Amino acid sequence: MPACRFLADGAGGVGIPVTPLNGPALTGFLERSPADAAWVGTVGFSAAPGTFCLVPTADGGIGRVLFGVGDEPMWDWAKLPGSLPPAIYRVDSPLSGDEADAICLGWALGTYRFDRYGKAIASFASLAWPEEARRGAVDRTANAIFLVRDLINTPASDMGPAELANAVAAAGQRFGARCAVIEGDELLARGYPAIHAVGRASARPPRLIDLVWGEEDAPKVTLCGKGVCFDSGGLDIKGAGAMKLMKKDMGGAAILTGLAQMIMDEGLPVRLRLLIPAVENSISGDALRPLDVIRSRSGQTIEIGNTDAEGRVILADALTEAASEHPDILIDCATLTGAARVALGTELPALFSNDDRLAGQLLAAGLRVGDPLWRLPLWPGYRRHVRGKVADLTNAPDHAFAGAITAALFLAEFVDPVCPWVHIDAMAWNLDSRSGRPEGGEAMALRALHATLASRFSR
Repeated sequence: MPACRFLADGAGGVGIPVTPLNGPALTGFLERSPADAAWVGTVGFSAAPGTFCLVPTADGGIGRVLFGVGDEPMWDWAKLPGSLPPAIYRVDSPLSGDEADAICLGWALGTYRFDRYGKAIASFASLAWPEEARRGAVDRTANAIFLVRDLINTPASDMGPAELANAVAAAGQRFGARCAVIEGDELLARGYPAIHAVGRASARPPRLIDLVWGEEDAPKVTLCGKGVCFDSGGLDIKGAGAMKLMKKDMGGAAILTGLAQMIMDEGLPVRLRLLIPAVENSISGDALRPLDVIRSRSGQTIEIGNTDAEGRVILADALTEAASEHPDILIDCATLTGAARVALGTELPALFSNDDRLAGQLLAAGLRVGDPLWRLPLWPGYRRHVRGKVADLTNAPDHAFAGAITAALFLAEFVDPVCPWVHIDAMAWNLDSRSGRPEGGEAMALRALHATLASRFSR
């Protein structure tokens, strides 16, 4: 279903007016509308962010909605479609283009429900498109966020490596992208031994998904997303509580698939490549063992300090392939470490980069669009911790400190130092529900990444 299906044509000023207000503005409004002041006082409406007041007409209908907005208006507006009586509403306030876009995106996100396995909600309130809104941009963003959330929320029984590959191919097919898949033992023949080693224990073969779109001579933007469709932890098995959310361990792949869809839908003049190593980290007689040594595509050997640190291992092969083409920008995204969550919490993705200008653009874009990130250092002094004892590298240092940094430093070993590179370590999941952000999969950093690329490469 289209993400913006509850945004309606607003021609002719159709719809019940919604007047956005904060506390001081409410005072001014009531001074100008004394007929409404008594009613507002009776119901105790104070314009607190996210609250609303239905102002009745003389015959008992809804004449107007007074609506409190705060510092995050997009998320305030996201509360309304599921809270107002079903009808068409319109914004009763002058708007800039950015304000109109934020309102419409918030409204669309407020209608998201993952209902694949249950009863769908029949209807929401609809909002008439403000004339200032850029419909194409809102549509692209909302559809990408819905795609990311759906991919992450789908249980591993229906979202294994094959299904993830099909979803990526479907996202690219509408735009004429080429999608190739290297599967199973072919990974060994084609030089991706680390991906194969992590995924070989599963009955569902590992694969590398490779989507390409755009003109060959355009600037190269390459995305690498961690696609662990389920992570048992391998022989270093997770506890039941930790394993419960592991359908989301392909969140990095989902986020970058959504970003790729936005790039193609917008027609950014870039040569896009999306690489997703897709595996299930399972247990069998063929499972990767602690202290096994495997060879990567780069030729570097990796000592397996912990089979539950598998995401960085599969990304090693994908990043090596990505870097071989010397892209203008290389971005990877992964649900990589619990250490990043300890440092920054679940709602703020960690950003690492070898390029200060690119990192600064991403941080600024995240604040501008309300999709923040926080930069952590690629501290070179900790590189000694990712050196292996019997191999070139270890995927899991012996100590438990600076885990997000050492994971990023491990990935950096497979990236050309002169290539502008960004690594994002994200939760990709809302632990609780807030307006427009229900519990479940989340497209963290998606809008910040898109805004950065659009500012660099728009026609």
